[in-house]
Amino acid sequence: MTKKEAKERIEKLKKAIEHYRYLYHVLDKEEISPSALDSLKKELFDLEQKFPEFITPDSPTQRVGGKPLDKFEKVRHPTPMLSLNDAFSEEDLKDWFERNAKLLDKEDLTKIDYYCEPKLDGLAIELIYKDGIFSIGSTRGDGIIGEDVTQNLKTIESLPLRLRGLEEVCKDLEKEGEKELAKEIRKRGLKGEIVVRGEAIITKKNFEIVNKEQEALGLPTFANPRNLAAGSIRQLDPKITAKRRLDISVYELISDLGQKTHFQKHKILHALGFKTNNKYSRYCKTLEEVIEFREYWLKNREKLPYEIDGIVVQINDNEIFNKLGVVGKAPRGAIAFKFPLKQATTKLIDVQFQVGRTGSITPVAILEPVEVGGVTITRATLHNEDEIKRLGVKIGDTVIVGRAGDVIPDIVKVLPELRTGKEKEIVFPKKCPICNTKLEKEEGEVVWRCPNPECPGRKREFFYHFVSKGAFDIRGLGPKIIDRLLDEGLIQDPADLFELKEGDLLPLERFAEKSAKNLISAIQSRKKIDLARFIFALGIRNVGEQTARDLANHFLSLENLRKASLEELQKVKEIGPVVAKSIFEYFRDKRNLKFIEKLKKCGVEIESPAKSLKSTKLKGLIFVFTGTLKSMTREEAKKKVLELGGGVSDSVSRKVSFLVLGEGPGSKLEKAKKLGIKILSEEEFLKMIS
Repeated sequence: MTKKEAKERIEKLKKAIEHYRYLYHVLDKEEISPSALDSLKKELFDLEQKFPEFITPDSPTQRVGGKPLDKFEKVRHPTPMLSLNDAFSEEDLKDWFERNAKLLDKEDLTKIDYYCEPKLDGLAIELIYKDGIFSIGSTRGDGIIGEDVTQNLKTIESLPLRLRGLEEVCKDLEKEGEKELAKEIRKRGLKGEIVVRGEAIITKKNFEIVNKEQEALGLPTFANPRNLAAGSIRQLDPKITAKRRLDISVYELISDLGQKTHFQKHKILHALGFKTNNKYSRYCKTLEEVIEFREYWLKNREKLPYEIDGIVVQINDNEIFNKLGVVGKAPRGAIAFKFPLKQATTKLIDVQFQVGRTGSITPVAILEPVEVGGVTITRATLHNEDEIKRLGVKIGDTVIVGRAGDVIPDIVKVLPELRTGKEKEIVFPKKCPICNTKLEKEEGEVVWRCPNPECPGRKREFFYHFVSKGAFDIRGLGPKIIDRLLDEGLIQDPADLFELKEGDLLPLERFAEKSAKNLISAIQSRKKIDLARFIFALGIRNVGEQTARDLANHFLSLENLRKASLEELQKVKEIGPVVAKSIFEYFRDKRNLKFIEKLKKCGVEIESPAKSLKSTKLKGLIFVFTGTLKSMTREEAKKKVLELGGGVSDSVSRKVSFLVLGEGPGSKLEKAKKLGIKILSEEEFLKMIS
């Protein structure tokens, strides 16, 4: 990147970040997610590090916050309310330590330890007490001047309107083993001004309650707990705030009461009568312990009553912390060690068009590598031509890419304000990119398809589908091996797999006698298959795993399914005219019937549902799994449900009976809660299937 290009990019990034920061921090509007904004800030920070001559005082990396609204009285903070720089990886955390180490002497380095606590996702507030009585409460504002929200904060019951007495405080500290600190506080007293800082938050449970109340009143619901807390604190009418079930948790003591460490600050705050994060926090001696603490909450964040987006790491020793000072907008001695981003910004550098097994043409965005959810993303789906038009996306655009759980990443939003004028329109092809056949689109559909059943791209994708987990589940037979078998002309359709011999594989690169024997054994072991898996393996358009199970349970044999009329097919639950037509037409195509007969001649045996069922105790119940199970894999759990007559789904909908909760659950949990679906722990699930 040239200096000129860097300068232009920096200016565009600064304007975009300030725009989104103003919406988020001042107007409580969220047009892009906090993690996407973090990604833009990181790009700007990295560019400014490479080209420091372009750093200006008005850069978002050099500022503290946004501008306060005029609807409240303005309040000047006794000391600036700083925010924190972010670390997203262990490497970022170690870089933070190395930067600080260069500023400290050897004696200080031997004394470094850390106080870590969950990073609350709410609205930062400052509380001032005069002679023990709550006097002024304010928001961060621009870090120098905030908004007076005293009356609104008073409505929150967890906020003490009067601090506890001197003797109560000192006795509590003595019980905590802080006799010297208690002695110092007795000497200084609690008269005068005491300044503390914390976060206005709402528990996940109360967030759901408030949103239900909003729905009942016909009012808009809140997108997330942070928006609810911020919007409620900034209400002109305190009565509205009082109804919002807010909470306050404090984490910083600004006034000097004799504390020497951040750990001691938390003990004092708790003794003064504030709600703190102490029971969820940890004193850490080393960076390794800090990393372990973050990993613990990454896996167990659902156990917390409120939302967090990482942990705060602070150098525990106050003298060392103060010695390090401030850089730009943030103290050097503390950092927000965030969880992996669920969204990030990157550049879309190209678009490729893939052919699916049913001929569907899917545009795939090729991206500059970016980390999202702990995984490096280089590709994201654009779904179809209509989605490209809806997004208004072009090649060369800066885009927000999102990834929820294990789903394929997709483009969430385009940031047109960062365009340079060099971007190019995405041209959707008129012909198949593999076989050059003219594409077709059926009336009422958004997907363009290659109609050629002999298209090499379609055939290859069908092979991948046929051997996948939900179908024949042939272990060790992945896309790379299938590609080699196809390229060598050893297979023409999936039935040929069952005719392969060890000798066919030995001439291929990286195949020795043992590996060839293992693969042939794996293929032969899957000749016996239950009806539902077989139906799914056929790759019928619009027939997923659950629909295949519904068909198997209804018709009980492939022959019955083959003979079914359109009317009979529509009698199966969840099957409408479109799906019924796909199934009906599949079994009227002679090529498909010939393929099924070939499979049978190769020794494939199809088991009826009655034979594969061990019990019907879960009949009529649909299960969804989220997170990691301790006792078995998710695939094993699904198999258990199917053996007991139940059904499984990969997505949450109103037809789902139970969501089984493992460690580190994804977005399915929140959706299940909204739909009122019963949530089972792993232990409850095991009891149900025992």
